[in-house]
Amino acid sequence: MSILLWVPVVSAAVALIGLILAWTTHNRLVELGTRADEAWSDVTVQLKRRADLIPNLVESVKGAAAHEQATLTQVVAARSALLQATGQGPRAAAVAEGEFADALRSLLAVAESHPDIKTNHNFLALQHELVNTEDKIQAARRLYNGSARNLNIKLRAFPSNIFAGLFHFHGREFFEVADRAGLEDPAAISF
Repeated sequence: MSILLWVPVVSAAVALIGLILAWTTHNRLVELGTRADEAWSDVTVQLKRRADLIPNLVESVKGAAAHEQATLTQVVAARSALLQATGQGPRAAAVAEGEFADALRSLLAVAESHPDIKTNHNFLALQHELVNTEDKIQAARRLYNGSARNLNIKLRAFPSNIFAGLFHFHGREFFEVADRAGLEDPAAISF
């Protein structure tokens, strides 16, 4: 058999392999992107869940610590900023999360200094729910960052990086909150 007869067969095989590679890479990138988006959605749900606890927490503290109006106002403003930032992506949410954590620490410090608040059953139930929610936020954050990492690795690895550029895929930012001391170990707060 002549070599000229093999050229179209080899060319067709190479084209078919390239097409299969592009197809599978595209589908894998779609899967990883969807998982990262789903994980980010879980983070925003947990952040909103915690933010929804704050008005009740503020009300519990408000009566006993009326002179702490500036702290209460700061917490409400930080809550509002966090809710807005969750729709703007991980970087904006991380900044708002840091400000919210600072405001929440201030509120918990106010509650710590008032014995009647520390023994209030509603406040204790809200505090317990807040600790539970913090744990869920950490789990959702780890899941999102793992999903973002997997997608980002795939986008940079050869040969998927070639197809990622052709198909206009982009990486995801990590959700990294600076200085969450005091909230990462909520059990350390005793009421």
